[in-house]
Amino acid sequence: MDNRNYTTVNEIFLLGFTNMHNLKILLFILLLVVYCVTICGNLLIIALVSMTRTLHTPMYVFLTQLSMSDILLTTDIVPNTLACVLNDGLILSFSGCIFQFYIFGFSETIECLVLAVMAYDRYLAICNPLRYTTIMNFALILKMILILWILGASLILVTTFSLLGLEFCGPNVIDHFFCDFAPLIKLSCSETLTVEMEAFYLSVFVIMLPSVMTVTSYGCIVNTILSLSSDLQKRKVFSTCSSHLTVVSIFYGTLITIYLTPTKGDSLTINKLVSLFYTVVTPLLNPIIYSLRNKDIKETMRKLIG
Repeated sequence: MDNRNYTTVNEIFLLGFTNMHNLKILLFILLLVVYCVTICGNLLIIALVSMTRTLHTPMYVFLTQLSMSDILLTTDIVPNTLACVLNDGLILSFSGCIFQFYIFGFSETIECLVLAVMAYDRYLAICNPLRYTTIMNFALILKMILILWILGASLILVTTFSLLGLEFCGPNVIDHFFCDFAPLIKLSCSETLTVEMEAFYLSVFVIMLPSVMTVTSYGCIVNTILSLSSDLQKRKVFSTCSSHLTVVSIFYGTLITIYLTPTKGDSLTINKLVSLFYTVVTPLLNPIIYSLRNKDIKETMRKLIG
């Protein structure tokens, strides 16, 4: 029988953004405005695609899934971050912290998978235009969407259950503004190597495979564009995937930055800022990029306003 004397952690204290007492009201207002604009922007994309028959195409259907994942991500992170900024820290129940991590991982997984599927859609449309409508039919789109959400929910559930299997006996302070995997692992008093390796292999599947699929698709797209004889044709074809390429670059750029940045010393502040970018700013940028760089969305908005 194990007779170790330990106290189970029931609450997690998030430090948030320390030493920002003079700027916390400004940060709070900024985060609140960004959150409201993010929700409205992504809901607008979903509404435009749903109500406009000309936007009932695979690319825009997948775009609504991207907007849904952005709404889920920002709603999971920002409200608690606002409370954290206003109160100079936030106390969450342990189960609430784990739930926040699950929703965060779920939404990020969905975004990775949706961006990969959108890249494949652009590959088919540009490299195999004659077979595009035959391959990318409604039945396939529906199956892909169901698989994306089921796969996203299942994969992150594995890591979440592994975290719940660890012992947390103190401390209970996380120097971050949300419950991420690495800070939670540091709080455990159990052996965590197995859980970390499991999370690593899952991240390879969730991040590396979709990124390889995206890079391969765009490699074929670039090759097809370069084979076109007319500069006008090249610009026209490239414009159909420029919005998606911009979103992909921002998403993977911030993910790579945060997970390759050391987490010691002053870099903790840098990690928080980069994390703030991909959990708060990126969901704001996605609908803006698609609205400003996509002629179909702009035309639909002009008709709606007119």
